Formats: sequence, C-alpha cells, structure tokens
Amino acid sequence: FQISLSLYSRGCTDIVCCILFIICILGYVAVGILAWSQGDPRKVIYPTDSRGQFCGQSLTLTTKPLLFYFNIMKCASPMVLLEFQCPTTQMCVEKCPDKFMTLLKAYSNKEDFKYYKNFCKEGLDGPCFSCSPSLFCVFSFTPLPPVTRRCFPALGQKKGGEITVGNNSTICIMFSLAMKIFEDYTQSWYWILIGLVIAMLISLLFIVLLRFLAGIMVWVMIVMVILVIGYGIFHCSMEYVSLKSEAGSNVTLKDLGFQTDFSVYLHIRQTWLAFIIILAIVEVIIILLLIFLRNRILIAIALIKEASRAIGYVMSALFYPLFTFALLSIVIAYWAVTAVFLSTSNQPIYKVFNETACNHSRKICEPANFSTSSMKAECSESKCLFAFYGGETVYHKYLIGLQFYNVFLFFWCANFVTALGQMTLAGAFASYYWAFVKPDDMPAFPIFSSLGRSLRYHTGSLAFGSLILSIIQIIRVLLEYIDHKLQGTQNKCTKFLLCCLKCCFWCLEKFIKFINRNAYIMVAIYGKNFCTSAKDAFFLLMRNMIRVAVLDKVTDFLLFLGKLLIVGLVGIFAFFFFSGRVKAFENTAPNLHYYWVPILTVVVGSYLIAHGFFSVYAMCVDTLFLCFCEDLERNDGSLARPYYMSASLHDILSENKAVEETEEPTQSSPHQPDDQDVQLKQ
Repeated sequence: FQISLSLYSRGCTDIVCCILFIICILGYVAVGILAWSQGDPRKVIYPTDSRGQFCGQSLTLTTKPLLFYFNIMKCASPMVLLEFQCPTTQMCVEKCPDKFMTLLKAYSNKEDFKYYKNFCKEGLDGPCFSCSPSLFCVFSFTPLPPVTRRCFPALGQKKGGEITVGNNSTICIMFSLAMKIFEDYTQSWYWILIGLVIAMLISLLFIVLLRFLAGIMVWVMIVMVILVIGYGIFHCSMEYVSLKSEAGSNVTLKDLGFQTDFSVYLHIRQTWLAFIIILAIVEVIIILLLIFLRNRILIAIALIKEASRAIGYVMSALFYPLFTFALLSIVIAYWAVTAVFLSTSNQPIYKVFNETACNHSRKICEPANFSTSSMKAECSESKCLFAFYGGETVYHKYLIGLQFYNVFLFFWCANFVTALGQMTLAGAFASYYWAFVKPDDMPAFPIFSSLGRSLRYHTGSLAFGSLILSIIQIIRVLLEYIDHKLQGTQNKCTKFLLCCLKCCFWCLEKFIKFINRNAYIMVAIYGKNFCTSAKDAFFLLMRNMIRVAVLDKVTDFLLFLGKLLIVGLVGIFAFFFFSGRVKAFENTAPNLHYYWVPILTVVVGSYLIAHGFFSVYAMCVDTLFLCFCEDLERNDGSLARPYYMSASLHDILSENKAVEETEEPTQSSPHQPDDQDVQLKQ
C-alpha cells in the first residue's frame, strides 16, 4: 500500500475531464477579462439615471446626488439583480420628495406644479400631458435619509397593522422589511463578526480538546447539549408564565397574522408555547436516541478516539479548513466581481415613443441629437425615451449566457475546492491507517503529500465528481427560477409536478454528495478513476450496511451534537447581547429594528464555522471506516494476512460483533482477494 500512495505508483485519472475543466477555467478567465473590459462597477457604487449618467459625479449633476425612480415597484423583480437596473425611468435629483403629491393635484396649483417639476424630465415648461400619471411620483418618498443614495418609499404602519406608503395603502410589506434588515446589518455588522470569531475560537478549542480528551469531551458534549436545550425550555417557560397577566398576550398567532415587527410575536404567549413544544420534542428525541443507542455510542466514542489518535499524527489537518475557506473565498470573490461587471456592462437603449401613428415608432434613437434628426422631423410629437438596458452587439446579445456560465463555473469551482479538501484529508488519514508501523511508515508531511497527489494525478477525478454535482445544482436553480415565474399560475398539476421535481433533485443532490465523498476516499487510497472508485465505495458500503449504521452514522450523530452545542452557546450569548436582556450590555448593544437579524446571522455563521472544523473529524472517521471495512474483507489477522488496524480499532471490532450478530444473523460472504490485495501487501 505504501507504493500505491507514493508519487510513482499511480497515473493520472479521468484525463478527459481534467482537460475539459482546464479549458472551462481558461474560458472563465476570458469571461472575467471581457466583463472587466465592458462593465462599469460605478453603476453599483453610484446611482445611475436613465441616460447612463452617474448622480453627483457628472459635471451637470454635481448638485443632484440622489436617484429618483418613476415607478419603484418595477424594481421588485429578482431579474433586476442580473442588470443592477430597474426597468423604469430614473433621474438624478437634488433631494427626495418630502410630501405626498399626485400629478392631478399639481395641475390645480402653480406652486405644487413648480415643486412637482423637480421630479419630471428636463425640458418641461408646462404640464406633462403626454406622460402617463403612473410614471410620476405615485408614492411619497422619505426625504431623510435616502437609502444608498436612492429615494425609496416611506413606509409606515397604521392602526390594525395596515402597511402604507405615504398616505396610500400598498402591498410593499417585504420592501419595508428588507430596508429595515439592511439598516440593522449596517448597525451590527462588526458585532456579528465578533460573534463569528468567538464561534471559531470555541470550535478550535473544542477540536483541540477532542484530540487529547476524546472520551471525556464526547460525554461533556452530550451532557451540555441536553443542559443547553433544557435551559431553553426553562427560559421559554418563564417567559410564558410572565406574560399571563399582560393584556393582549392571549391573542393567537392566527389572529395576529403577519407582522413586520417580529418583536410583537414575543409578547404573545402562544409564541413561547410553540418554542417550548419544539425544544421539548428535540430534547426528548435526543434523550431517546442516546438511550437506545447507548451501546453503539460507546463503540462510536472508541472510533472517535481512534480518529483523535490519527489526527494526532496529522495535526496540520486541524488547520486545513482554513485553506479550504481561503480558496472558497477566492472563488466567491471572483464570481461576485465578474457578476457585477457583467451586470453593469449593459448600455441604456432609447426608442422612439409617439401617441399618434409614426413610422419610426419603437425604433432606436439617440437623445442627444434626436431634436434635429429626421425621425423628429417626420414625427413632430415623438420623443426619444429610455426603453431598457441592453445592447445590440454580439457581446450584449449573449450577456445572459455569460451570466449563466459565470454561475455554473462558480458551482463547479466551489465543488472542486470542497472535493480537493475531502480527497486531501482522506489521503492523509489513509496513509495513517495503512502504515504497518505508525508513524514510521507514514509520509513526513501527510497533508502536503496528499495534496500534491490529488492535484498531480486526480484533478480529473475531482473535476468529474464536482461536475456531476454542479449540473444537479444548476438544475435546481433553474427549477427555482421556473417556480418563481409560475407563482401567479393556478395550475395545480404544474405546481405538483414542479414540487416533485424539486424534491427529487434535492434527494439526488444529497445522494451524489454521499457517493462523491466516499469515491474521493477510494481514489485517495487506490488511485483509480472516479467511476471505478464510486462503484467500489458504494458496494463496499452496501456489504457493510450494519456497520455503517452502528459506527459511521452514530459517530456522525455525536459530531452533530458538538456542532449543536457550539451553535447553542454562541446563540444564547448573541440573544442576551442583542436583545439587551443583560444590563451590562444595554449601552453597548446597537439599536436595531429587529434584534433577531444579527442573532440568526451569528447562529447560521456559527454552524457553518463549526461544520468546517468538525468536517476534519468527520472525514477522518469516514476514511478510517472505509479502510476498516477494506481491511476486514482482505485480511484475517493471521501472520500471512495481518490486519493493518490498530489494537484499539480491533477492540472496537470485537465489541461490535455482538451488535452485528443480533442484527445481521447471516453475514455476507467475504470479499475475494484481487489484485488490490497484492497492492495492499506491498
């Protein structure tokens, strides 16, 4: 086996896919260069009017730094993200409107019309009879502060919870919610970063302690998870009891309906009752699992101890997630920058608009010289107005395709980086397992040796597995897009079919991730191509289904409890800090609309950070488990065919025999030796 892990005993795998991946990466770089040469990121930083001028930047617009939308509701479409422009006329203004006004009201008063003209197109000397009133300030706008240099509707709330824009009712609830959430992020982002740093330090400390005190830390982790959830039940119960005497606290959630101020729900007893029930169910499920799996948990703890011993010989593996995080950051940054440049590379297109018959109607025009053009001469009442953002060149015609290519390569590169991390860790831990004399037979630098093998010989296999996963993910994105487009339809059959497709592809993605993970382990061990490794890994797991349930999945459950503990601890701290429940933090915590915004962000970020660090242990356990199963099938412990597993891992096998005999009366026949046995013996 030492020869199979060396740099000289294996060849390149999946060469065709490797070449395809390299070509696509070069194409990705070309798309980035093309986007950077055509795009203008100032369109994101500075608001741009319908003529393509930057508000507050152009010589004629230095006194007009704010952007005014004629119909802000047209900006609610998610397709706006592809172009960073709304499909409505926009103009730069000195200040946002400070009062509600309609075009009809402006007609009846000269002073009102003088004020109203500030938000009409330039060159108007009288009432704009040719323009539709719906294109002008239908809504009122907040004068201060304009959000990101743009005039947005001033949303308020009347009695009864009715959301209003200015003096008019509207359905712009989600817009108001988004604006308040955005403001909360601007006020609390540095505290969110501090919370995530705390989560990273706790995760690192937990992993280091798990390395030296595996058995004790697992039991501490189990007890702490039960206590943290128990405290959650106790806190919710106290809140539920304290609201008993408050007026209006017995209102049901159904009667209350949807509220943009989520703090309202915390004054309802039914909310805390729901929290109590949910936490109690989670607590009972965990306790029952611990009771019924108590024997298997002891075996799983022994496997975690063996994983800790392996990590002890490969300590650099604890910091490898930082390298993966750095690579993923580069991939995300490149995708985001390219997307911004692609989205801002469109040019404003103007067309001729006329209410009477005109041969040039809807033809492209130039507003700068339109007044002296032949179109204006033939159609005196026509106007050259902004139509949309786009272009007539080949580049602009295929811009949506370039955006799609950017998204697809983002998925492919991100999955490739994740796969590289999995194969690198698998190769390092496999070198520990198959070393007959540990650590003498191990490479000097297991992580670096495994990383070099993965990149030199198995880039094609990594690209192949990540390509399959990326195709499924992009299909899921397309299904979500189709679902968004069909939201207004009433065809139940179509909705049902789309729901089934989304569910099937979600399950398929999970299955492919499982197959890929184990395939990368087999590639790291034997150096075979992706398909062969995936097939070998799948059938090896099928031949050891009981062991998968007893060892591998129970161990995953224990590691999940570790993530849950870290998330719970950080989440409780974030709750008391941002909610102001602790007097020591009252003056320190930021003033927020919704304190749940930073709390949820910290909780989700903490889980992702904990998952990154615990993924090292998970990968170590999965690798040792597959090597363990291979070792059992190919060797019998005799002098001629000795086990490569350590004595402690052999004890785990002995303890596991009783469980297997009760759940699997008929053991499948051992795997027959093949040419890999000779390779292993070497």
